[in-house]
Amino acid sequence: MIMNANPIVSIAGLNKWFGDFHVLRDINLDVGRGERIVICGPSGSGKSTLIRCINALEEFQEGSINVDGIELGPDLRRVHDVRRDVGMVFQSFNLFPHLTVLENCTLAPIWVRNIPKKDAEEAAMKYLERVRIPQQADKYPGQLSGGQQQRVAIARALTMSPKVMLFDEPTSSLDPEMVKEVLDTMVDLAEEGMTMLVVTHEMGFAKQVANRVVFMDDGQIIEMNTPDEFFAHPKHERTKLFLGQILR
Repeated sequence: MIMNANPIVSIAGLNKWFGDFHVLRDINLDVGRGERIVICGPSGSGKSTLIRCINALEEFQEGSINVDGIELGPDLRRVHDVRRDVGMVFQSFNLFPHLTVLENCTLAPIWVRNIPKKDAEEAAMKYLERVRIPQQADKYPGQLSGGQQQRVAIARALTMSPKVMLFDEPTSSLDPEMVKEVLDTMVDLAEEGMTMLVVTHEMGFAKQVANRVVFMDDGQIIEMNTPDEFFAHPKHERTKLFLGQILR
């Protein structure tokens, strides 16, 4: 397991409420550089909310999040600094339908990082090749399969040269035959050393790629371990119940 003496993401005492609902309860988690963490748990356990807090898509009321030296307090004053360094891939793709694949991938580098259009396009093509769909560059999202759209979303996130990639159930809205192509792309990223936090129910991916598996329930981290130990010797009864249901 990677030691976290100098974590790239450090979450301490994180608490979040939606009104009276306490959705995240005293979350503490350090993520080492190059580490891949899979976050799993039942629906409503706070998994997606947790990673959305890391790039300030959700506000929180107590605690702190530090991303490569940038402190995110509850007032979120450094939102834009963090978002430059943290890529996010959603389950619903979130591509602009009126822009081509290439335009979707160059929009943020041009407008956020002020990269010249020609340089942004060259970089975008490199990342489209990396996710194995450069031939789709001039098409619109509606002309692509769900798996292809999700790979475009991954390429788009990579064009910002993120230090950390967040994935929020990236395969949950895909047809079963499209899941593998997206997971293969994510495996490639992991093998290249990208720091990743992945919310997913794809336990095969967790076994293959993760350094640690984090199990959440009721807004808390219930258990955290290496994949071998997590799947072979779960310690908490709630973890055992979850694995018994999902690994049938």
